[in-house]
Amino acid sequence: MPTLYTMPGTCSLAPNIAIAWLDAPVDIHNMAYGDHKKDAYLEINPKGKVPAVRFEDGDVLTEASAILAWLGSTYGKGKFARDSQIGRKEAEALSYMTSEVHATYGGHFGPGNLADSETAKDEVKQKTYEKLNVHYTRLNEDMKAHGGNWYLGGVRSFADAFLYVLTRWLEQTPLSIDDYPALRKHRADMEADEGVKKALERQDMQPIG
Repeated sequence: MPTLYTMPGTCSLAPNIAIAWLDAPVDIHNMAYGDHKKDAYLEINPKGKVPAVRFEDGDVLTEASAILAWLGSTYGKGKFARDSQIGRKEAEALSYMTSEVHATYGGHFGPGNLADSETAKDEVKQKTYEKLNVHYTRLNEDMKAHGGNWYLGGVRSFADAFLYVLTRWLEQTPLSIDDYPALRKHRADMEADEGVKKALERQDMQPIG
């Protein structure tokens, strides 16, 4: 059975949720924070990051968007059906969320990677929150424009799983979810979902409420 490696508070929650939605036969191995930098895990994923999926033959797949694509193509038929247009839009949304919004958080989680002095780090953080506000405003407007309970409208997609991660991370910043009411509702709807509850429990995390 494939194994998904996760860690509390990380974007590995998104494929964890997808596995719950699909009832996919994938084991969840939730590591304590810091274990991702230890030799045992670095032998699996030298990047030292989660998520990663290790297959029975020893092959390893990393990057959340790639893992979500694999889950959909392998276990999605008959359980997570969507037409080709929705599939394209899902891929577009995930690409934006993982390569742009997630990447912007580098200035929040690791300002020391971008600046040396405390003043410069503070400037990096300020610019980061300005950029994140732009992203969250766009995501909020997209939710409103699509007119449904889910990010792509009336159909649930893996984009919702990753968007939920992003709305959780927002709580670590000076930004307020109250300024993005469509995202606030989406987060509440996700936390009422049984698959999300299951994934949170497996990853030793709690709903934000």
